[in-house]
Amino acid sequence: MNDVKEDGWEIIRFNGHSQSILYEEVAIEAPLTIMINGSEFATIVCSPSNLRDLIVGFLASEGVIRLKDEIKRISIDEKLGFAYVDLNKSIDTSQIDHSKRFIGSCCGKSRQFYFKSDVKTAKTITSKLSITVDQCFHLMKELQVNSEQFIRTGGVHNAALATCDDILTIRTDIGRHNALDKIYGHIIQEKIGVADKLIVFSGRISSEVLLKISKIGVGILLSKSAPTDLGLQLADDLGITTIGFARGNKMNIYTHPDRVIDVDSNFP
Repeated sequence: MNDVKEDGWEIIRFNGHSQSILYEEVAIEAPLTIMINGSEFATIVCSPSNLRDLIVGFLASEGVIRLKDEIKRISIDEKLGFAYVDLNKSIDTSQIDHSKRFIGSCCGKSRQFYFKSDVKTAKTITSKLSITVDQCFHLMKELQVNSEQFIRTGGVHNAALATCDDILTIRTDIGRHNALDKIYGHIIQEKIGVADKLIVFSGRISSEVLLKISKIGVGILLSKSAPTDLGLQLADDLGITTIGFARGNKMNIYTHPDRVIDVDSNFP
């Protein structure tokens, strides 16, 4: 059996037919069960870092809370993998359909698939923020340079809250949606205004990701990865500027290009 340490493994590495024994750090994965007012609500498989941010962001994303003041206290038992959340209100967790699908119209344009909680929390973005192409390249470079755990393990996603000029906060997780929830939780707890902010992201731009961006309330999503068709439909409907494949000095603008200053208005 391989020798396993707290955050890594002893491995056999092949380079062609040459082999060597090395110790390699791996991304940590752990379950976290969230209890709300004494009742079990959900279990999240996540990276065990910034757990308070994750819990607050997840509950806001699911429509359980809207404001920091709705939370009385949060107690986290990292060893056992439990988080105990007491709210300043009573809720019936069985009535929160965070796992059930709902089919409805999105902003009156096209029919989309939503979780029921998304119908209450997703919102159309009207941000007036604008950004240059060079600023996009700079922010993505900054995210990559500061993604220390990804550089060590290659097994995590990163999300950052940023202005057009600087990265403000980075959160990391094995799940790209968890990384966004950690950013959302940080925003709620610190009561940060997002009108002049954007999200810089390492993960695929899926429908789930776009819904979370909508709930956070930012108007620009910049990612180094690819989008999905449904993700782009949601971005178009929800008013979100979606930029993907931002790598080196290249990037693709998929939706709402008017927020990117350098775009030629006469370009078809």
